[in-house]
Amino acid sequence: MRFHIVIDSREQEAYSFTCPVVRAKLDAGDYSVAGFEDRVAVERKSLADFVHTVIHDATRFAAELQKLAGMDAAGVVVEANLDDVLRGRHEDVLRSVAPQAILGAALHIALHWGVPVYWCGSRQAACAFTNAYLRMFVRTLAAQGGAPDA
Repeated sequence: MRFHIVIDSREQEAYSFTCPVVRAKLDAGDYSVAGFEDRVAVERKSLADFVHTVIHDATRFAAELQKLAGMDAAGVVVEANLDDVLRGRHEDVLRSVAPQAILGAALHIALHWGVPVYWCGSRQAACAFTNAYLRMFVRTLAAQGGAPDA
């Protein structure tokens, strides 16, 4: 079995990976691994999308987080630097939201749902992180005798 990243068919700004990819509807997250869609997922968020989601669409996002929380491994990657957010360097996105509210929302997600939020700094870094996260999940399973190498 070869390693294939699954990209949710609704993902509008999909990352590019060097490995084979498959487009399919995922029940949770934007990225997963073929054969493990119910065990591992990464939810991608630009900073603007993260802010909108946690502030204005929290009820819908809670349903997504509940699905992610039921997986063996799941996380939210944010294509922004937390230090920049806290210093107010994203005024265009944070017009009516205090930076501390965004931090609080990220901490709530991690502590209430058990789904970590990874501040990756940029889209490129978030893509690299997502690739490594999914591969490490499969490698960990393989080391335990439960999956092929990634």
